[in-house]
Amino acid sequence: MAPRHGPSLRRQLLQPLFWVWALGMVIAVVGALLLARAAANAAFDRGLQDETSALAAKVVWQDRGPMLDLSRQAMELVTWDRADRNAFAMVDIDGNVLAGDGAVPVPVARTRSVEQPTLFDGSYAGEPVRGAVFTLMSPMLDRMVSVIVVESTRKRADAMRDIQIGIVLPSLALGAVTFVLLAWGIRRGLRPLLDVAREVAERDAHDWRPLPLQQVPAEAVPLIDRINTLLNNVQRSMSVQRRFIADAAHQLRTPVAGMSVLLAELRQELTAQAPASLPQGWEPLLAHLTSTTDRMARLIGQLLSLARSETALSVDAEHRTQDLVPIVRECTEALVLRALKQGRSVTLEAPAEPVRARVHPLWLGEVVVNLLDNALRYGGPHIVLRVEPLPDGAGASVVVEDDGPGVTATELTRIFEPFWRGERADLRNDGGTGLGLAIAREIVERMGGSVGAASRPEVSGMRFTVRLAP
Repeated sequence: MAPRHGPSLRRQLLQPLFWVWALGMVIAVVGALLLARAAANAAFDRGLQDETSALAAKVVWQDRGPMLDLSRQAMELVTWDRADRNAFAMVDIDGNVLAGDGAVPVPVARTRSVEQPTLFDGSYAGEPVRGAVFTLMSPMLDRMVSVIVVESTRKRADAMRDIQIGIVLPSLALGAVTFVLLAWGIRRGLRPLLDVAREVAERDAHDWRPLPLQQVPAEAVPLIDRINTLLNNVQRSMSVQRRFIADAAHQLRTPVAGMSVLLAELRQELTAQAPASLPQGWEPLLAHLTSTTDRMARLIGQLLSLARSETALSVDAEHRTQDLVPIVRECTEALVLRALKQGRSVTLEAPAEPVRARVHPLWLGEVVVNLLDNALRYGGPHIVLRVEPLPDGAGASVVVEDDGPGVTATELTRIFEPFWRGERADLRNDGGTGLGLAIAREIVERMGGSVGAASRPEVSGMRFTVRLAP
């Protein structure tokens, strides 16, 4: 299945920034590691060279050969270290040990420079060491010795690790804080768009006001402008459509009313004449013409109600909180009498105390009449009209329920569509127009409420529930 939309704008902004941030963090961490290693090595190498130079300064040339002028305490000071393993040796040109530890590694190629010690890597007592060798020439230039000092790499490894931790951890923390602030900044920049989306979601289905632009980012202003233009065009189109329906229905009302009058006069004249002079079968034909005219008049009235409901219900001052029971009882009197003539029962169930909600009394009556008329046309013999408050003061509900055959699950999803009367409505002669439920939903939503429907097997027949705001 194709995705409903592309990746989010936040993701499109954060993803490349994340990779740039991650690459920068890797470079920073690697650079910090290399810098820490170089700094630690440089410090320890300098100390090792200074120690070798100081030890070489103690070489004394005698007749018997070179000697190190070191006391026992000085030797122990050079070789003893609690955290490291140090050793020294003095060797001649052939590698013979003249003083110190004979296990000290001797570099293969020893420099003959007397300017500064030379560094090398080796192994001592089974572990890697770093060493410095300083080559000395006798005053007579006939002999050459080398002073070698080695130390294990434990201390410098520990120091290197401490330096790396001291650099890497703050770098990672700073990078994480930077990325979080970056994500927060992007989220903050996109918040006005989310606010616009939330406002649209909370609006009524008939609220066509332009979307606000005050807090919208400049890059999104063209999009919101186009949406506002579309809303304006849709509102204008809906107004034209409703005005056309109202005008057409109003223009049709006069000739249809005239047809009803003419049919009534025709019936009187035909009834007054002698039966022998009248053609056979005139009464069924005239009855069919009368029922068709009545249905046309009802359809025109429903169209006018649908067209006028938007204008009438847009006046918020006409909505007020009031008791629903008297409104329901008054508007259903005529339909209750109709039901009694048909041998059917309509029961009103309501509590003794007032059931209050914020409604337009005239248009609430229109809703209840349409729902009850639908039950009388398509429902069973027993109809229940229930008015009750919603829990926690959330308003009130008006329920119209019958024990008729109901509708299928597929039909239930389309039951509020205008002019929809079932799969084979053309075969039924029930006088319905297919607009009553659509008008009821339009009015209820305009009053800030909702209307829902349920059918078998959830209920015993068909149930319409109108929920009204407090």
